[in-house]
Amino acid sequence: MKIAYLTNQYPSISHSFIRREIEALERRGVSIARFTIRSSEHGAISEEDRCEAEKTRCIIDAGAPEILSAAAASLFSRPARSVRAFLRAMRMGLKSEAGVLRHFFYAVEALVLASWLRKEDCQHLHVHFGTNSASVAMLAAFINDDAFSMTVHGPEEFDKPALIHLPEKIKSARLVFAVSSYGVSQLRRLVEPEYWDRIRIAPCGVERAFHSDPAPAPATARFVCVGRLCEQKGQLTLVEAAAEARRRGANFVINLVGDGDMRNDLEAAIARHKLGDAVRLLGWRTPAEVRREIENATALVLPSYAEGLPVSIMEAMLLGRPVISTYVAGIPELVLPGENGWLAPAGDAGALCNAMLAAAAAGPERLEEMGRAARDRALARHDIDKIAALIETYFSEAIEAGAVR
Repeated sequence: MKIAYLTNQYPSISHSFIRREIEALERRGVSIARFTIRSSEHGAISEEDRCEAEKTRCIIDAGAPEILSAAAASLFSRPARSVRAFLRAMRMGLKSEAGVLRHFFYAVEALVLASWLRKEDCQHLHVHFGTNSASVAMLAAFINDDAFSMTVHGPEEFDKPALIHLPEKIKSARLVFAVSSYGVSQLRRLVEPEYWDRIRIAPCGVERAFHSDPAPAPATARFVCVGRLCEQKGQLTLVEAAAEARRRGANFVINLVGDGDMRNDLEAAIARHKLGDAVRLLGWRTPAEVRREIENATALVLPSYAEGLPVSIMEAMLLGRPVISTYVAGIPELVLPGENGWLAPAGDAGALCNAMLAAAAAGPERLEEMGRAARDRALARHDIDKIAALIETYFSEAIEAGAVR
């Protein structure tokens, strides 16, 4: 079995779950051809990503001669379908946030990808995220009269389904994976019940390196937050909660791993609340460095406003750390209050502060007990090798069924 994987940016420090999925499938003997529309904006900062970059073919980086040659190959070998794909892209562009011109480029990228897929003799195309990369995948599969599937993560896809033509993509795909039960419910809202049977749960998984005995919790309260610095992750609420905890006399450290558009806002909030000695922005870190930060923490805290199901939560749980997060999307499916963590209403800095103080006050035995429960639940639900076996079965079914007509 040979499967093509397409991602908008790959490899990327924030997309390590895709690498894990690919590697787990390869351990099962599945051949994977890696494609990306563009290189990661962060570059390859870890050895794992540098190795993946060498295996990945990038459409935009291919250069004008290769792009024109591959596009022409699709036009000449599949003229009718290529023209129809262009018309379909233009129609989509008229009712989208990206516009007609960008959809013209999506169509060109689809012609290139379709040509490469034929040369690689790929049996199936899978794409992560239901945004622009799914548009390219859908058009490329149409050109080749082949099937494709996609994994929809959220929350971006759920915020603007009509503008990214997500219902059309669901109906065109042979399979659609959601990463949680919540995700399935949101996808079902977009299409008629006759399409629901193609929507399946295929969670993200964590690699074997995280399956180890938990390290002892630190003696003093130390929290880590892992994720892009953006509105949906709620880090500003975390700073507000930290300020409230400081007013209540708590002693703690919070390390924020990641970077993004809200870095300046967070720096300003940290300075305004005089928390420079307690809240630190570490920027992006390699997978090994992220692991060390989690192991050195009392708990992971992720005060998200919108999510799919964060990989950082399952990583922390597999390392035996309880999690503080919010009642958002798929998070309550994994984090059980009082058993393996704490949950607070999204945007409620007071409730988040209370959860952090509860974690800080929990003794070593209680933290160890919650950490074991967290690890057991994450292992049962997010072992990447078990998930890869499930995905392989789904791919086999899709190949046998053929393209969606």
